[in-house]
Amino acid sequence: MSDPTIQTFCCHHRTPPDGPTLLMGAFNTNSYLFVCMVSSFLGIMGAHYQIFVRGKQGILSNGRRLAESGNSMNSNGHRVILWLAIADFCASLGVFVRSAMWRYFQPMMMKDDDASVIFCAVTSAWTQYFYTCTWLWTFSYAINVRCHLRGDHFSIRRYHVIVWTFGALLTSVGLSVLYYPNADCQNVKELWTALVRVLPNYCATYLPILIVMIGNPIIYQNCSKMISETFMSRYTRVTSHEREVMSRFKWKFCFINVIFYICWLPNLIGGFILWTVWGSIPENIMVAIWYAMAAMNPLQAFLNAFVYRRWTQPPPEPEQPDLLTESHQESSPLLEKSRSWLVKTEPECSTRLENPSSHRKADNCSCF
Repeated sequence: MSDPTIQTFCCHHRTPPDGPTLLMGAFNTNSYLFVCMVSSFLGIMGAHYQIFVRGKQGILSNGRRLAESGNSMNSNGHRVILWLAIADFCASLGVFVRSAMWRYFQPMMMKDDDASVIFCAVTSAWTQYFYTCTWLWTFSYAINVRCHLRGDHFSIRRYHVIVWTFGALLTSVGLSVLYYPNADCQNVKELWTALVRVLPNYCATYLPILIVMIGNPIIYQNCSKMISETFMSRYTRVTSHEREVMSRFKWKFCFINVIFYICWLPNLIGGFILWTVWGSIPENIMVAIWYAMAAMNPLQAFLNAFVYRRWTQPPPEPEQPDLLTESHQESSPLLEKSRSWLVKTEPECSTRLENPSSHRKADNCSCF
């Protein structure tokens, strides 16, 4: 799991334990770590499937078309999903290694020595960094969909720089303030000290989550509206096939948002409770929230393998052979470079005929 409260446990225990530390020692840490290991293992498997299995299948089924159109596996949308899966894989691996070490080699409430503090801080930084990148890649995917619908340019290189740089910046600032200079963040008896030492790490952790939770639904709602308007402007009517296509994309956008909320809303609730009732933490509620975080945070990679999958649909109607399809990898015409379905059709000939007798062959003109 990725939570600032867990990261404070890496500090030296030179003072009497505070509320969260006492609460952590009040429940079965072995069962908690076992939940972390199981969920992170499932996350590793889900990310592995997205990176290797599904990627290999897409190359085998679309290899001929890659060089011709640049769609499918070569699209920016697939690249964003691929890097999202890579970041998820690294984050889940960090959770698994840390949980296994704490469960089988040393207790979760570690000994107050430098080696234990360094191990906890490094694994926490690793996990925090890659989870921050997953949040930023999730937001980048929504931006990519909107860019392709609008016909705007989406530079994958630019988003590589933004995601990895901002992830490193947020992680380094939050953990540096928490651990520097002597990893003595447990000594926060005064409110001002807590605001200066601990709060910045919470802000650096939860700010990207809030951006995705607020921004992605707005972007996807706008994208769904753009798809509906495009169908109406091009075909002037909406058949059952077009309604099915629009419904399919709306459900896909909805599931992406729902999965993200399920995985990360417990973290926001836990942080809100800790900062509002620090002196009298409700033990049962916080234990339930920590178990929810342990189960759902690493499962993001596993669940993403379902929501970012290929969403197949029946072939288009015969009279509209160029209609929106999802036969390509990532199953999204939103990500095709050509975006031919966004271009309005032009009449093949004018209704004005200089010589009426020239209208002898009906197949030479398609005027209505």
